[in-house]
Amino acid sequence: MSWLPLLVKASYFVAALLFILGIKRMASPKTAASGIRWAGAGMLVATVATFFLPDMHNIPLILAAVVLGTVVAWWSGKRVAMTDMPQMVALYNGLGGGSAAAIGAVELLKFSAATHAGPFPVDGAAAAGIPTTALVLAVVGALIGSISLTGSVIAWAKLDGRMDKRFVFPGQQAFNALVFVAALVLGALVVWGLDQPAIIGFFVAALAVGVLMTLPIGGADMPVVISLYNALTGLAVSFEGYVLQNEALIIAGMVVGAAGTMLTQLMAKAMNRSIASVLFGSFGASGQAAEISGAQKPIEAGDVAAMMAYAERVVIVPGYGLAVAQAQHKVWELTQVLLKRGVKVKFAIHPVAGRMPGHMNVLLAEAGVPYDLIADMDDINPEFPTTDVSLVIGANDVVNPVAKTDPASPIYGMPILDVVASKNTVVIKRGKGTGFAGIENALFYADNTRMLYGDAAAAVGQLVSELKAVDGH
Repeated sequence: MSWLPLLVKASYFVAALLFILGIKRMASPKTAASGIRWAGAGMLVATVATFFLPDMHNIPLILAAVVLGTVVAWWSGKRVAMTDMPQMVALYNGLGGGSAAAIGAVELLKFSAATHAGPFPVDGAAAAGIPTTALVLAVVGALIGSISLTGSVIAWAKLDGRMDKRFVFPGQQAFNALVFVAALVLGALVVWGLDQPAIIGFFVAALAVGVLMTLPIGGADMPVVISLYNALTGLAVSFEGYVLQNEALIIAGMVVGAAGTMLTQLMAKAMNRSIASVLFGSFGASGQAAEISGAQKPIEAGDVAAMMAYAERVVIVPGYGLAVAQAQHKVWELTQVLLKRGVKVKFAIHPVAGRMPGHMNVLLAEAGVPYDLIADMDDINPEFPTTDVSLVIGANDVVNPVAKTDPASPIYGMPILDVVASKNTVVIKRGKGTGFAGIENALFYADNTRMLYGDAAAAVGQLVSELKAVDGH
C-alpha cells in the first residue's frame, strides 16, 4: 500500500493548482463563478484524499461532521439574502480561523501530554523530541486563528445590527495592548513548558484580543476588517498545516492569506487609511463637525424620468440601500431603457460601497449588468463634471463631500465618488436618515441635488414606467 501516500500528495498538488487557478479566475466578474467552482473542486479533492492518509482514525465522527457541515452550509447558502451576505462572509471567516485555532489546541494538548504523562515526565518540548518550529507555529497559528474567530463574530454582530457599530472606553488601546502582550507571554510559556494552565490561559487571552480589537472599529471600516480577518484565517490555516505536515492546508492557507492581505491593502488605500489606523485609531478626526445648511429638496419620479430621458450621460451609483431593496434587477431594466434611447450609462463603484469587498459588483453581476458598464472610483471621478444626471441609489458615506471639505468629520480623508460635481444629482432614499457612519450627508443638501424618497426597487420601477411613457410605450 506504499502507493497511497504518493497518491495523496499528488491529489494535494492537483488541489493546490485548482485553488490557485480558482482565485485567479475570481479576479474578474466574468469568470468569478467558474473560479469558485474550481476552488470548490480543489477542496473536494483535498478532503477526499485526506481520508487515505495513514493512521487516520475517528472516521465515523469525521464523516458525520462533513455531512452536517455540508447540509448546514447548503441550506444557509440557499436561504441567505444578498443583504446578509457580508454577515455570512464574516461568519465563514471566523469559522476558518476557529478551525485553525482548534487544530492548534489539539496539537498543543497532545504535545503537553507527551511531556507530562507517564512515570518519567520530561521538562519541556525539546526533551520530549518535539520540533521547536512546529511548536512555535502551532502557537502562532492558534493565536491568529483565535483572533480571527472572535473578531469575525463581533464583525458579524455589528453588520447584523446586534450590537453598536463602535464600542469605546477610556484607555481602551492601552488595555487592548496589555491583553495582547499577555497572550504573547502565555504563548511563550506554552512553548517553554507546555503546561496545560498556560495553554488554557493563552487561548482565553487570544480569544479576548479578537473581541477587544474589533469592538472600537466603526462601520465605515468594516469592509477592511472583513478582508483582514480573511487574510488572518488563511495564515492561521497555513501555520497549522505545517504542524500537521499537510501540504494542502499549507498551500491553501498561504494563497488565501496572500490574496486577503493584498485585498486589505487595496481597500485601505482606497479609503486613504493605513491598516494600523483602522485597527488602532478612530476614523478621521475628532471634534465638532461643521453644520450643513440648506434643506433636502424632493422631486417626483416623472421629473426625474424626463431629466434622464434627454440626458447624454447618466452615472448610476449603487449602495447598500440597493441591496436592502433587492433593486439590482430593476436598475438593470432602467439601464436598458436608457441605452435604447441612446443615453450613455455607467455604474460608479466605490471600493468600500456596501458592507464587504465587492458587494456592489456581486449585486450587479447577479442582475446581468455587463462588466464594461462598471467603472471604479479612480476612472469615473474625472467624468462627473460632464455627467448630466447622477443617480445615487442607497449610497451615503461614499458620496459625502464632507470627506474632502470638513477636517472635523469622522470620515475626513476617505476618498469618495465626486457625485457632487455632476450637473444634476438624484438620490433615491427611504428617508432622511444617516449612513452607516452616522453622519449627515452634505450631498443631499447641495443646490444641484434632488431627493426621490421611497423604496429603491419601487422608485426605480416608477422611473422605468415613466421613461417608457416618454417613449409612448
